[in-house]
Amino acid sequence: MTTAAASRAYDVLVLGEVLVEIHAGSALRAVADGTTARVSFSGDALNAAAAAAAAGARTALLMVVGDDELGDPLLRRAAELGVDVSHVHRAPRPNGAYLVGADTEGDREFVYWRTRSAGSTLSPAHTRAWRKLLTATGALVTSGITGALSPTAREAVLDAARTVHAAGGHLTYDPNHRPRLTGRDPARDLLARIAPMTGLLKTSCPADALALVDTADPRVAAARYRALGARAVAVTCGAGLLLLDDGARVAGFPVPPNPAPVDATGAGDCFTGTATARIALGDTLERAVAHGVAAASLSVSGRGGTGYVPAFADTAALAATVRPGIRPGP
Repeated sequence: MTTAAASRAYDVLVLGEVLVEIHAGSALRAVADGTTARVSFSGDALNAAAAAAAAGARTALLMVVGDDELGDPLLRRAAELGVDVSHVHRAPRPNGAYLVGADTEGDREFVYWRTRSAGSTLSPAHTRAWRKLLTATGALVTSGITGALSPTAREAVLDAARTVHAAGGHLTYDPNHRPRLTGRDPARDLLARIAPMTGLLKTSCPADALALVDTADPRVAAARYRALGARAVAVTCGAGLLLLDDGARVAGFPVPPNPAPVDATGAGDCFTGTATARIALGDTLERAVAHGVAAASLSVSGRGGTGYVPAFADTAALAATVRPGIRPGP
């Protein structure tokens, strides 16, 4: 840990939404009367925050939680995962929820219930209340999902990003495009506005890349995101490879295979949280990314977004086996 890291209250802040996760025991199109389901808590913000905490970062969630019967269990789960929830705001709204089908390959289907959710009330009034935290943090993680919750949530994402960027902190942004949540044009507009402030942009190909930068080629996608202003871009290319483009070079990071995969939900978020934590704690970008792909691989051993959050000792041991192939950038 660097001297700067040791002096701050939080290494990583995660701005977003925690959801009630209902995990069906089958693919959604095969659901029938009597299909079993498992209730837990997830969402990209919680998944990333849990991973950051496991990677050694002092981590806090910045979010709005509802006052329904699931609000307190949701907060208890986040705290169990080592995430500080003392700065959370409460709202007289229900918490958002989603249903997801069983999957091991990452090709999942989701059904969301978010209308008038507590998370959608996120606004610049909240980020102003968190301004001292945002100016002092090592890194902020946020996403296109958070920005798509409502017009006020979109402005909160931009306000938080500007605050951290102006203070010299690191910003990790995942466009995480959800067509059922937002259209392509609003997602592209938010991306264009936030990319110039982003130290690491994590995205998927082909899903995000086709929708946001019109390509199914990971290397072309990375170059187009960088052209928007992102300093470094990590592109997941299916379950086995991640491409990192930092402008000076392009590196392919093989994702170590998991011998007994259970569920890929949240693997990308686990990468994001782990890599951001390690950047905030002083790792080089390449080393942080190696830790991220290792943690993502290990995370698919559990059911749901936070069903298995790997201990950092296990992540570091697996990361030591990751050998990126590096070639000159375009």
